[in-house]
Amino acid sequence: MEYATALRPYTVRRLEEIKKADILVGVPCYNNENTVGHVIEMVSAGLAKYYRDARSVIFVSDGGSTDDTRDIALATELKPWQEKLVQIYRGISGKGSAFRAIFEAGAILDVRACMVVDSDLRSISPDWVNLLLAPVMHNDYEFVAPVYTRHKYDGTITNNIVYNLTRSVYGKRIRQPIGGDFTFSKGLAKFYLEKPVWSTDIAKFGIDVWMTINAIARNVNICQANLGVKIHDAKDPAQSLGPMFVQVVGTLFNLMEHYELFWKNVTGSRDVPLFGDEVRKEPEPVKVDMRKLVHEYTTGFSQFRPLYRGIFSPEVYAGLEAASLRGAANFDIPINIWVKTLFELAATYHHWKINRVRLINLMVPLYYGRVASFVNTTLDMDSFQAESVVQEQAEAFEREKEYLIARWDEGRPEPELFGQVF
Repeated sequence: MEYATALRPYTVRRLEEIKKADILVGVPCYNNENTVGHVIEMVSAGLAKYYRDARSVIFVSDGGSTDDTRDIALATELKPWQEKLVQIYRGISGKGSAFRAIFEAGAILDVRACMVVDSDLRSISPDWVNLLLAPVMHNDYEFVAPVYTRHKYDGTITNNIVYNLTRSVYGKRIRQPIGGDFTFSKGLAKFYLEKPVWSTDIAKFGIDVWMTINAIARNVNICQANLGVKIHDAKDPAQSLGPMFVQVVGTLFNLMEHYELFWKNVTGSRDVPLFGDEVRKEPEPVKVDMRKLVHEYTTGFSQFRPLYRGIFSPEVYAGLEAASLRGAANFDIPINIWVKTLFELAATYHHWKINRVRLINLMVPLYYGRVASFVNTTLDMDSFQAESVVQEQAEAFEREKEYLIARWDEGRPEPELFGQVF
């Protein structure tokens, strides 16, 4: 069922009673009883320290948690002059629906700035509040993206797919396009709210990259906030991705279609202003099951070999096939092959109209393979040294942008193979 609003009637009534606020901090959550109280406490302390004279509302937008998340959120004390709202959002289940409710609350309160933070954070501090809010509250920025110090094997979808495509396609070096902790102006929040996307994957895990790329395409003033070490409920990248991968990558590819006229005129990339000091501290390690990564790749390649042969150019197919013959110890997908793999997949998504979700599912084994390759390359590096590998990879994507455009512009029919394979 599609709802006209993500807000509950009692929430709307309370917002109308509050009438006006300067700052809204949204906390989207689902089954985060172990961390949500800490997040609310840190936000409350940060608002008290840096924005004591501003009227602030903390809005917990819950997805119907079956643990004690909402009870803990309700019980967590704020400073007496701060407001708190807790509700189960309406709409399809997903982070985007939680954000929709936050956008709507910000519009009703006519806030100057709307900040959102993930509810699984263990490293959030009061300083994060000022780092994220100050560029909008005190300067002319409309969108603030996070920069974290993360373990080299945390954020592998960002490091191997999303950062590369966002930077090379749209020309902005936004390091964490799906970081989860953002601030945006009331004008941008209104723009997001008016988009008819709330029954799509954007209402799920596609929301972060959708917000980032729309901010780029609208040419608003964008900056980044260096938040230091990120400690959260990180997962082994070899474990099941669930629906997140399809929703994030599908949104990324859909936006490439939507903003084609914009990004085809973009060359190279530019730095985005960064506020806050870098923290040179090695984050908590994220364990990786290397054998499982390689097994998922080789099994997937064997199963989907006929489709890969039909999708990819001979050069790319040969590179992927060669990787499938390597063991875990020397597994490698060369960066030039990975760049062309992603660009060819984006172009194929553009050409296909029916089997797009299946195409993205075909990407999953390839993603596992590239993560395994990255692990082997960075095995003896700390997270700061591994970051240089991420940046070299992004530069390789930039150099090959003309290859993307050439593949994008060539017409290729959609094959009729899926009924035999799936």
